[in-house]
Amino acid sequence: MLLMGLMIPFAGTAAGSAAVFFMKNKSKACAQALLSGFAAGVMVAASVWSLLIPSIEMTEGGLRFLPASIGLVFGVIILILLDSLASRFYEKREKERGIKKTAMLITAVTLHNIPEGMAVGVSLAAALNGKSEVELASALALSVGIAIQNIPEGAIISMPLKAQGKPKYKAFFGGVMSGIVEPVFGFLTVLFTKTVQSAMPYLLAFAAGAMLFVVVDELIPEAKQEKRSYALPIGFTAGFTVMMILDVCFG
Repeated sequence: MLLMGLMIPFAGTAAGSAAVFFMKNKSKACAQALLSGFAAGVMVAASVWSLLIPSIEMTEGGLRFLPASIGLVFGVIILILLDSLASRFYEKREKERGIKKTAMLITAVTLHNIPEGMAVGVSLAAALNGKSEVELASALALSVGIAIQNIPEGAIISMPLKAQGKPKYKAFFGGVMSGIVEPVFGFLTVLFTKTVQSAMPYLLAFAAGAMLFVVVDELIPEAKQEKRSYALPIGFTAGFTVMMILDVCFG
């Protein structure tokens, strides 16, 4: 039961990554802008509903905003450092800058998946220790909800990889690997529940900061390169709405 609960969110990421097999071999600039906008919308909605709001709700006392603020700022700082290092390797050609953008996207989504996997681990550990069927059903429901949320996240990793010319199976594998951290960190959390639980508000906000950095620094500028097009706001609105509904209904 523990293994199944930990693997369900990973299955959602894999299902979303499989969308790459339905892509055409070549994508128009407008379609790529639409995809970038959709990815940005998904990540902003996930940052708010999946990460920042739970971070604040987990904190007690008058300064409930403090862990979320600290984690958010550190998430942005770390991504700035990673972006600076990556730019040294990918500054020569346009194709390499595209690789850098995708690498940052994968990094942000992977960081976002870590606290989600840990949240599932905390829930499953509480259910197994309490030996309650109700608590176990609740933990599995959380696992399924996160899996459903992971479907668009898997797609926003694999589809840009395909758009860069990667073979479909490699693009699929790249999307799948962004989700492998969930069962790994979920299992580690089961082993060290008490220690991890106190740090969760900071970890959630840290992942939110990383995702928001990628949206502002990479995805929106990329989508804006398509002149005289409404692909960015249309894609962003669609992605934000889809992720908001999933987070509210299954979060």
